[in-house]
Amino acid sequence: MKSNFNDIINSEKVVLVDFFATWCGPCQALIPILKEVKDEVADAVKIVKIDIDKNHNLAVKYQVRSVPTMLLFVNGEPKWRQSGVLQKEDILHVIQTHAGSTV
Repeated sequence: MKSNFNDIINSEKVVLVDFFATWCGPCQALIPILKEVKDEVADAVKIVKIDIDKNHNLAVKYQVRSVPTMLLFVNGEPKWRQSGVLQKEDILHVIQTHAGSTV
């Protein structure tokens, strides 16, 4: 997954990564919110879900200590991170703030 992950975050698209765990209640609450975000941003932003139990090395690399943790990558660089559940409007605001006119 690591090489594929690097290809994904280094793409020209803005990438929102959701580090989650299947046993995490707040992570499950975030699923429909991220679907609404995806419906709104369409193909302008790629949303990737990373299971920390299956991708432990990525979780360590990005210092994910609690789930859910979201990171926003622009041109391969992490521009924002937040742990916990955010509402759709808050996530959209973060994307707009960091991605600018590309969204």
